[in-house]
Amino acid sequence: MTDASDSVFSKIIRGEIPCHRVYEDDHVIAFLDVNPIARGHTLVIPKEPAPTMCELSDDAAAALGRVLPRICRAVMKATGASAYNLLQNNGAEAMQSVFHVHVHVIPRFPGDGSPGLECEWRPKPLGEDGADLGRQIARLL
Repeated sequence: MTDASDSVFSKIIRGEIPCHRVYEDDHVIAFLDVNPIARGHTLVIPKEPAPTMCELSDDAAAALGRVLPRICRAVMKATGASAYNLLQNNGAEAMQSVFHVHVHVIPRFPGDGSPGLECEWRPKPLGEDGADLGRQIARLL
């Protein structure tokens, strides 16, 4: 795994790589994806260089959460999109390719068929250990 402080996103934060910035504050930066799935595809990233969400500090996560609704509204209005996806991957097995926390805001339009996001949802029943698993997770919080 790549060091998040040396990722392409950290280089964008430091100004070493240009971007089409749409938002920036002390904790978060948002910019257009250079390989968008849809017009207006925007990346929202914390300035803290954590590879995955579970490694991100509470403060950085809160800063990210505070600006996401505002960025989503702006992307929707600017593009005329009727919907959007928020996509956030953690780890190579989850299709993460840049190991610096980032959230994709991907505008969606009627009839676009969600190109580039083909994903078959195959839910399974919770299973017998659901109550125990729920308690175990709750104890770890």
